[in-house]
Amino acid sequence: MENLIALLVAAPLLGAAVLLCGGRRLDKTGHWLGTVLAGASFVVGLILFTDMLGKDPENRALHQHLFSWIPVEGFQADIAFQLDQLSMTFVLLITGVGTLIHIYSIGYMEHDERRRRFFGYLNLFLAAMLILVIADNYLLLYVGWEGVGLASFLLIGFWQHKPTAATAAKKAFLVNRVGDMGLSIAIMLMFTTFGTFAFGPVLESAGETSQGKLTAIGLMLLLAACGKSAQVPLQSWLGDAMEGPTPVSALIHAATMVTAGVYLIVRSGAIFNAAPDAQLVVVIVGAVTLIFGAIVGCAKDDIKKALAGSTMSQIGYMILAAGLGPIGYIFAIMHLVTHGFFKAGLFLGAGSVMHGMNDEVDMRKYGGLRKYMPVTFVTFGLGYLAIIGFPGLSGFFSKDKIIEAAFAKGGAEGWILGSVALLGAAITAFYMTRVMLMTFFGEKRWQPDAEGHEPHPHESPKSMTVPMIVLAFGSVFAGGFFAIGDRFVNWLEPVTGYDHGHSPLSAATVTGATVVALVVGVGIAWAMYGRKPVPLVAPRGSVLTRAARRDLLQDDFNHVVLVRGGEHLTRSLVYVDHSLVDGVVNGTAASVGGLSGRLRRMQNGYARTYAVSMFGGTAVVIAATLLMRAV
Repeated sequence: MENLIALLVAAPLLGAAVLLCGGRRLDKTGHWLGTVLAGASFVVGLILFTDMLGKDPENRALHQHLFSWIPVEGFQADIAFQLDQLSMTFVLLITGVGTLIHIYSIGYMEHDERRRRFFGYLNLFLAAMLILVIADNYLLLYVGWEGVGLASFLLIGFWQHKPTAATAAKKAFLVNRVGDMGLSIAIMLMFTTFGTFAFGPVLESAGETSQGKLTAIGLMLLLAACGKSAQVPLQSWLGDAMEGPTPVSALIHAATMVTAGVYLIVRSGAIFNAAPDAQLVVVIVGAVTLIFGAIVGCAKDDIKKALAGSTMSQIGYMILAAGLGPIGYIFAIMHLVTHGFFKAGLFLGAGSVMHGMNDEVDMRKYGGLRKYMPVTFVTFGLGYLAIIGFPGLSGFFSKDKIIEAAFAKGGAEGWILGSVALLGAAITAFYMTRVMLMTFFGEKRWQPDAEGHEPHPHESPKSMTVPMIVLAFGSVFAGGFFAIGDRFVNWLEPVTGYDHGHSPLSAATVTGATVVALVVGVGIAWAMYGRKPVPLVAPRGSVLTRAARRDLLQDDFNHVVLVRGGEHLTRSLVYVDHSLVDGVVNGTAASVGGLSGRLRRMQNGYARTYAVSMFGGTAVVIAATLLMRAV
């Protein structure tokens, strides 16, 4: 079976090569080719998954060594794959949700002249993401990591004729490069510390290494995770990335790319377990981002940007859980999978709304769309109930487990983290209810555009609604399926380990508190947006509201601290270079030149001058000799 692992990557990689190099002759059929090859990768994943289920939990890992990339003395870089329970979870999520998004894109991108290229980029992204999660060493993981960054740049800026899309793509690429530097430094530190890049030797030796080195490696890995997963302080690119086509938002910014950071931390769990300081920073980053993204999501009128803030917040839950160590690793991945279902469904639902509303994204110009788009309303509504943690749906099981794990951390830290997670649950219920009410309820608020064309909302074609229905089923049933009988815990425990912890609160108490938080958030949203008409123009709002509309001034902060700070640093370095470095060099040259000029005057061409010089020199030598003898 291990010989099939390479086919997971080969299928979408072949699709990308054919679609991007095949030319216009594939314009009419390229989208089908890309979708079929994505589906083929999913089928291979199912075959491998079925085979894995038939083995003992401790013996399920598969390895496939393709070739040695750089085999030299003291340095071995292999192209090899590892498929265990953790990577298999990601394989099924990436290929399954990815195939659904390919199908959805057939209808969504129907009238785009460059549809073939779009599907080529989607295939390239799937191939890079699969390399990232099935690599058996950090160096090959880095190859997939960079491939994902390239593919996301191409997809976010796909409509490059829009200046905002081109700018968003560059911003995403540059911010991610900061995180990528963290990963590259971490890999260098690993090699100098362990002498290898392979997961097995590195993670097995982590407990025997000094905490200082492990803390440095852990912090660099966290920096990488912050870039890919849009966590504070590298979160500024995510909202702007909504300029890309909606299927891109669903694939990259809901189910796959933004989860790469969570995968990296959980895969490197042994390093963080042995470096408690780095683990603490992971928890803090997750908790801060959880609230940061939720507040931003509360103030956005653009439906996709509201969902982007939600993504940032939900990934914050996952990072927080991953920072809890063995108490939370499994639940971080469990929430990652359920989030892949309901957030992908929500983004596709937003795309369906835009499809029926002439690409309008302002929710203040929607209203009452449940009458015109019943399938979109039901599927979006189920995703909404799942993400707010409605009892019995997927988000209820996965998010509650993270909140329980936060309290189980123990001590004051556990109470703080648990309270933050509960507050995030209440804010999530508020902003998602706001999205639901502004979009599907109330009276219609759409207006004719500048050319006098009024939107005529209608349901999307089946190529778009069928993937939404499938994702809605996952939003409803996946969490319960994972939680009943501890299926997901038993599945991942051999890879990640598991610690129950000692929570000061019972599971029933945490569940009750979560439901109360949900009710409070929904109630406030209903009072503000359900009981009275939504104005077409957003009110001025409070200071916090105005700041949240500007992403809590993240771009202003980056401009002042990084852009302006970088400019001042550059000017200072230029001044030091000119005044100090060049000053010393130029001063030395001037001194030598001046001395040379003075010495040159002695060479005047007169024999008597030279004779006097020789006599004087001889006298000095004789005097010095006599003086030395006397001494």
